[in-house]
Amino acid sequence: MLSKGTILVIEDDEFIQDLIRRYLSNLNVEIYFASDGIEGVKIYNELMEKGKKPDIVIMDIGLPFKDGIEATREILQIDRDAVIYGFTAFYGTEKARKLLEEGAKAVIPRSVGFEKFREIIREALFGKEIMH
Repeated sequence: MLSKGTILVIEDDEFIQDLIRRYLSNLNVEIYFASDGIEGVKIYNELMEKGKKPDIVIMDIGLPFKDGIEATREILQIDRDAVIYGFTAFYGTEKARKLLEEGAKAVIPRSVGFEKFREIIREALFGKEIMH
């Protein structure tokens, strides 16, 4: 089965990674995971080199080694058209504001729950196809 999209998830919490994997797996997407900002930037770069540019990056803000704000800045230096969505418990904070200032498209609060999160990501990936 051909994949309709590629998602890079940069999230240090393995439990959250597992929930994201479970909720997004039925979207027919390839999902790559990184556990910190440094690894996330590296994987984004590797995917670009392989011609597998991520359609969406799901970015946690509170990451070890390089936080989501720095990782967002670096990914956008690699690819100014990168689509980055914050998915964080830090919604509505100074950190979330900084993530948006660095170029994230939106910050999704973890409090929306994973079903709503899946719908937001599905819409971001495929919404345009449905509307045309």
